[in-house]
Amino acid sequence: MIIKRGTVVSHTGAIEWGAGKVVEVNALKATIQFSDGIVRKIASSHYTILQPADPDSFVQIPDATPAPKPRATPRKPKVAKQAAA
Repeated sequence: MIIKRGTVVSHTGAIEWGAGKVVEVNALKATIQFSDGIVRKIASSHYTILQPADPDSFVQIPDATPAPKPRATPRKPKVAKQAAA
């Protein structure tokens, strides 16, 4: 199987990951976004365990926007400057 960007694959050893879409490929590895929401890097020596999957089987989980962290210390109130006389 030829691994290229945009190809939908499944990992024969980890069916629970669901289908994955190849997002990046280089000489050493492929970066794949799986339907379980995790991006995994698969070494080129392990491409034989990937098989083509139905493109409709890939379900992309939307990125969740992280909630802002609460401040550890409250902000000090601003002090109004006095106009010079």
